[in-house]
Order: sequence, then C-alpha cells, then structure tokens
Amino acid sequence: MFGNYLIGLREGLEASLVVCILIAYLVKTERRDALRPIWIGIGIAVAVALGFGFALTFGSQELTFEAQEALGGSLSIVAVGLVTWMVFWMRRTARHLKSELHGKLDAALQMGTAALVATAFLAVGREGLETALFVWASVRASNDGTHGPLIGVLLGLLTAVVLGWLFYRGALRINLAKFFTWTGGMLVIVAAGVLAYGVHDLQEAQFLGGLNSVAFDISETIPPDSWYGTLLKGVFNFQPDPTVLQVVVWLLYLIVTLAVFLAPAGFLSRKPKPEAQSPRESAKA
Repeated sequence: MFGNYLIGLREGLEASLVVCILIAYLVKTERRDALRPIWIGIGIAVAVALGFGFALTFGSQELTFEAQEALGGSLSIVAVGLVTWMVFWMRRTARHLKSELHGKLDAALQMGTAALVATAFLAVGREGLETALFVWASVRASNDGTHGPLIGVLLGLLTAVVLGWLFYRGALRINLAKFFTWTGGMLVIVAAGVLAYGVHDLQEAQFLGGLNSVAFDISETIPPDSWYGTLLKGVFNFQPDPTVLQVVVWLLYLIVTLAVFLAPAGFLSRKPKPEAQSPRESAKA
C-alpha cells in the first residue's frame, strides 16, 4: 500500500504543482479571464487519464490468459520506462519548471483561448497518462485481492492535492529539488519491482523463457499471506520465489538506475580536464 501511496503522492504532486503555477501566474498578471480555458484544459486532461485507466482495467478482462499476461507485462515495462524518464526529467528541471511553464503560458495567451486549453491539457495530460499507466501496472503487480493498492493511490493523490493547495496559498514551503530526489529514489525501487513483475508476466505468456528456473524460494520463511509478506509485496512488489531472469533484471535496473540518478548533477556531462603540460612542452608551445 505504501508503494502505491508514494506513486499517487509523487505523480499527483507534479500535476498539482503544474496547476498551481499556471493559476498563480494568471492571477498575478491579472489575466483572470484566462482561468476558464485553463480549467477546461485541466478537466479534459483528467477525464482522458481516467478514461485511459478504465480502458486498461476493464478492456483487458476480455482477453485470454496469455494475452492478458502479454499485455500486462508489456505495459508494465513501458510504464517503468516512462516513470524512469520522468524521474530524471523532474530532477533536471525541477528548479526551472516555473519559468518554463510561464514561457509556454505567455505564448498561449497571445494565441487565444484554444491555445490556453491546449497548454493546460498538455501540461497536465502528460502527467495524468503517466500516472494512470504506472498506477495500473503497480496495482496489478501488488494486487492481493483487496482494495489496499487503490486506497493507497487515492490517499497519495488526495495528499498531493492538499499539498498543492498549501503551496498555492503560501502556507507550505519545502525544497522541491530535495523532495523529488528522495521520492524519485524510492520510486525507482518501486519501479524495479514492477519491472520484475512485468518480466514474469511475459514469461507466463511464453514471450520469454525461464519460467521454471526459480532463483530461490523463501515462501516458508516469508509466507506471501503473512502480514510482513503482504507488507513487502505492497511496498517493493516482493516475490518469495522469483525466476532467475526476474532477479537479474531487477538487480541490473536498480543498480544502474540508482547509480546514475544519485550521481552528482552534471556527472555524465563532465569533460575530462586537460593534462598538465611539462615545462619543456610549455616552452615548445
């Protein structure tokens, strides 16, 4: 449940911040007449995200078992890819998000109502579609027959809305760069579990081999139906009897992604320092 709460909080807060920045800028520049198109664009984005989520949930029920597993595994991997990209993107642009949105809004104000609707729809819709896809994949991976995963997501989204309102009112100030770094790291851990679950789905759909090659089985030590087994599954999508391929994929994704994500800013773009020249070489130059 905590893992799904984190997803709802993280993804919902991004969307809330985008909405707050758009609304606050229009109020500050005394363009309240443009608020209605912005809210229309936001409403359309939310409706599209909800429709996408319902389509994923109920559309897959008509498929055969193999087709469901293939679809679920493929979309889980796509969701992990999108969330990984989003985590790195937010870490890089968190400090400049406000000015970036202001620039897009200024251009839309000059173009008219339709451009305002489109700007709000695109700004919020991207977050909404990513959220719907990753929430669906995560809930599917951690589903234990209860409503706990969905409740966790909803609580996270509600918390994000409250935090967004407090930001807008100026009652709450936090270091967003640090917040998104910490939550991004935790989200990578959750994504690793979703990725491993997606690999298992593809193995069950016979798209990947190795379904019977179990890496280890600690079901007796950590029973899946125990409170701690349920807790581990809800937070990390833990599986007591993963296949060898699942373990390999989980480790590779987690180690590489966390290493790059937690590296100092600009680590990958640093240029090697020129080698110092000897006095003789300097004299020749």
